[in-house]
Amino acid sequence: MEGADAVVNLNGASIAGGRWTPARKALLRSSRIDSTRLMVSALAKLQRKPRVFIAASAVGYYGNRGDEILTESSSSGSDFLASIARDWEAESARPRAAGIRTVILRLGVILSAREGALPQMLRPFRFGVGGHLGDGRQWMSWIALADAIGIISAAVADERYAGPLNVVAPNPVRNAEFTRVAAHLLHRPAIFPAPAFALRLLLGEMADALLLSSERAVPERLLGLGYDFLFADLETTLVSLLRPR
Repeated sequence: MEGADAVVNLNGASIAGGRWTPARKALLRSSRIDSTRLMVSALAKLQRKPRVFIAASAVGYYGNRGDEILTESSSSGSDFLASIARDWEAESARPRAAGIRTVILRLGVILSAREGALPQMLRPFRFGVGGHLGDGRQWMSWIALADAIGIISAAVADERYAGPLNVVAPNPVRNAEFTRVAAHLLHRPAIFPAPAFALRLLLGEMADALLLSSERAVPERLLGLGYDFLFADLETTLVSLLRPR
């Protein structure tokens, strides 16, 4: 990293990459916290330090908060993912002591046509068995991949970007609304809801954290900085992503 202008750390094992056994949970923590600690320690020893260190986190920092509107000043939650994010951010903030501008990205669900969460979320709809998860009232904070990249690019260039940022679109949606929009755009029914108890039987603790948890995060600081979202509305975003290439 010697001589680098900016360092962006997005490292971490996939949260949804396997059932949360004790070994898997240990990997989720170490791949974020231990790797960041190693990187930050190396940054502090550089003769020519970068101007900015940009580090990933997630809106899971806030935990399951129902209908509460969550800004960057909201407190951290208390569940497993919140504890990881809190400790991860603590490691990521250390470069500030070495005079390096530090930006922490609290990422929502990143929507991309080809990879990540969206293809998995749409698969049941494509087979005609889509439906809302649990009662469908949980909020989903999302961000288009193009905007996630745009925000990182802005954070590299703009000295005003510092501290935690909710990297989410301005309009979070309830799971029931996501279900309605996805079914409409794919011309498929959405009549097969997945009960919470069934999801918990299938996925264990991961079901509550990833599918049933409600995080209504808003990009208060990004809007204050004047970031111009390419995709602010879910339906417009999905129309663009699902358009035949």
